[in-house]
Amino acid sequence: MPFVQIDGIETRYDMIGSGPPLLMFSPGGFNATIEQWYSLGIYARTRPLEHLARHYTCIVFDRRECGQSGGRIESVGWDDYVAQGKGLLDHLGISSAHMMGGCMGCSPVLAFAVAHPHMVRSMMLYWPVGGARYRLTGEQRFAEHLAYVQQNGLASVVALVREGRKPFGADPRGGPWASVIARDSDFAECFALQDVQQYKLLVTDMAHSLIDRDTAPGAEPEELMALKVPALIIPGKDASHATSAARYLEECLARADYWDAAPADQSEEATAVRLLKFLAAADQPTDLPPP
Repeated sequence: MPFVQIDGIETRYDMIGSGPPLLMFSPGGFNATIEQWYSLGIYARTRPLEHLARHYTCIVFDRRECGQSGGRIESVGWDDYVAQGKGLLDHLGISSAHMMGGCMGCSPVLAFAVAHPHMVRSMMLYWPVGGARYRLTGEQRFAEHLAYVQQNGLASVVALVREGRKPFGADPRGGPWASVIARDSDFAECFALQDVQQYKLLVTDMAHSLIDRDTAPGAEPEELMALKVPALIIPGKDASHATSAARYLEECLARADYWDAAPADQSEEATAVRLLKFLAAADQPTDLPPP
């Protein structure tokens, strides 16, 4: 697969299918890789990428700090994930695209639409993360990493990651940069040499930025209410994807199309029909003023 440097960070990406562009922010929490569209939970069952690629050019990528993409030690927020997606579209010479997010990938889609509404033709929000349990689990994950750093130091984080080679979601002790540490020895060396106290402040700030509410993160409700971008919302129903988060987005988004189907009823065929029907409608001319 090709790689491109975006703001000094290497991004692994691929383009699958043909037709209008569709930028897809991968599911998987802090392991948001291209492969998750094929292998993770609901996406493995409904195979949205396979069906969408028959009609659209699906642009998929490993989010920064995930998979084979690179990273940088900084307080990463939603705007940084937006910058990666926008940089990829700019590299490809694409001025606007449909967008889809799965799981935590829904949040950068929302932030992208707020920051660059003229570039977003539509949003498909598939099992958006959110809910009290999601927030508590996320806070605990960051807390476990910080406790490990406090007790053992950053060099021990590097040793742990290199031995287990697990991403942040699988072993919180390794932290948000675990995937980059595991495959990039130069990055790992620089990581281990940081000032521990400054690093802890940075991670604390990052946690507060990404996990700041009991509903879908990524943009403020006032910002969402101002959007005129059509949005399809497909609700989840588990500890990380509370149905309340999807309903919150329905409430906030003026052009929300909420698929009121329980996860058990979201079959491969029904999901493909729903996604493609929504995209076809979003491509039709509208009398609404431009966003």
